[in-house]
Amino acid sequence: MEENKEKSLADQKREALLYRQKNGYDRLPREEEPLLEEYCAAYKKFLDGGKTERECAAYTVALAQARGFRPYTRGQALAAGDKIYYANRGKAVMLAVIGSRGLEEGINICAAHIDSPRLDLKPNPLYEDSELAFLKTHYYGGLRKYQWVTIPLELRGVVALKDGRLVDVSIGGNPGDPQFTVDDLLPHLGADQAKKTLAEGITGEQLNLLVGSRPFREDEGSERVKLAVLDILNQKYGIVEEDFISAELSAVPAFRAADIGFDRSLIGAYGHDDRVCAYAALAALLELGTPARTAVCVLADKEEVGSMGVSGMQSHAFDHFISDLCDGRQVPLKTCFENSFCLSADVTAAYDPNFPEVYEKRNSARANYGVGLCKYTGSRGKGGASDAAAEVVGYARRIFDKAGVVWQMAELGKVDQGGGGTVALYMANRNIDTLDAGVPVLSMHAPFETVSKLDCYMTYKACKAVYEAEE
Repeated sequence: MEENKEKSLADQKREALLYRQKNGYDRLPREEEPLLEEYCAAYKKFLDGGKTERECAAYTVALAQARGFRPYTRGQALAAGDKIYYANRGKAVMLAVIGSRGLEEGINICAAHIDSPRLDLKPNPLYEDSELAFLKTHYYGGLRKYQWVTIPLELRGVVALKDGRLVDVSIGGNPGDPQFTVDDLLPHLGADQAKKTLAEGITGEQLNLLVGSRPFREDEGSERVKLAVLDILNQKYGIVEEDFISAELSAVPAFRAADIGFDRSLIGAYGHDDRVCAYAALAALLELGTPARTAVCVLADKEEVGSMGVSGMQSHAFDHFISDLCDGRQVPLKTCFENSFCLSADVTAAYDPNFPEVYEKRNSARANYGVGLCKYTGSRGKGGASDAAAEVVGYARRIFDKAGVVWQMAELGKVDQGGGGTVALYMANRNIDTLDAGVPVLSMHAPFETVSKLDCYMTYKACKAVYEAEE
């Protein structure tokens, strides 16, 4: 048989007309494999260094300053190539590299969020029961409560004292630190609990952190264990019980980011949603030269609870930041927004063959197939989605293919199974063309999520392509 035999007409038609995807590793140039590993190693450090939005913001600022970014002040004169950032109350960060073109031509934006599901302490959390000390929590975001029991937890956050000082608290993340946990029933006594649904098996009010059991020795009164815990906190941090009222303390998983699989092709960690996309958006901007259009990275807070508040994407903080840039160039903000593009960089669900009943396989993202583009998110009848226009999706395909980005289309799951949202609709509400895209995640919102290294790297390349786009 001749090796160079011409393809049949049917084969030619298949090649020209059918949409067939290949595994990303079959498309990744060999020379990029070391870059992929280098990128993912830096990402794992970012994860371990920032388990709350405050820590992520601080880590981001440190990285930005090391790359020549400087804090922006209103009215500051700017020129092409200038690198600036604005930290919003220590919980969100906006960064920009000023482009060579005018702002009237629009800006290129990558917007992600740096908050993740967790257990927040209540304002009056510490109590003693049966000579055990606990901290009461109020869970944050859409987590599955049963997943947060019997795992090692850290306590991170800040306490605002009455004298104006802000005390940083971090317990459980360093070698030798104590850690915390939430109790669960032993199987021997769990017959009634086993009859409940997963949602009912552990209730919100049962998510109480076990924090001590040794009573205060020089006391014969009540609540001796609680007193002993407060004494430890007072000696280490100078706080008293009333200071919990003005504290933001969160219990987060004590796991460190780790390679998963014999081939180390995956990363397991707490907080991939959405720090995996946040780091991609940040890393791509930090490496940017002078772009044609001004490039902006937005790392927002509060997405997991609706993007509300002064540090969320619904805040006017973003509008004010871009408005200040526009004012310096005498460009109307509305003109800038209507000519801009935003990649709403947020994770999507990776198809899991262990639970095929909730996915629509033809339209699900798969691990190792690249960054997942989502034309719409929302739930059921596209509720809560911005639903990007065909032209917007076509634009993304064009710039990603040009930049060698491995990408795929994605939906969160079957139409009537549920759904979710991102910051996309809040950017679109500003009259900015917006498309969702991000890393497919296994076990999303669990204390330990899993992602593909290749997908992480391709999301970084996608953000870089957005920043560098000249269209």
